[in-house]
Amino acid sequence: MSATLLYGIAAAGLVALGLFGLVAQAAVLRKILAFNLLGGGVFLLFGVVAKRGGADPVPQAMVITGLVVAFAATALAVAMALRMRQITGAVSIVEPTDRGAVEPTDRGAVEPTDRGAVEPPGGEGRAG
Repeated sequence: MSATLLYGIAAAGLVALGLFGLVAQAAVLRKILAFNLLGGGVFLLFGVVAKRGGADPVPQAMVITGLVVAFAATALAVAMALRMRQITGAVSIVEPTDRGAVEPTDRGAVEPTDRGAVEPPGGEGRAG
């Protein structure tokens, strides 16, 4: 078994594990980690393809640029997850119990009138 084949199998395993984590996990931090695992597998796969193709510096530059972008995206995702935790108090993404049904709220709801226009909040409209 060659080293290239071994790295290719490891890359496929990382991609599969990352996809599984994205689909199966509800916790936001675990989804972020799974996305990083998926990205690591893709970067390793790029390295395998670059190794088989010869000495071309373009795939190496793409991997380095991708690592920098992935780090920045991870920092942004963690900051957003922390903000979500501060606002909602939730650390996971919860599926609604009844799929597709959204409970309307009464706050700020404006009912249309008979004419199809919306009444101003002060009453019946203009006296005139």
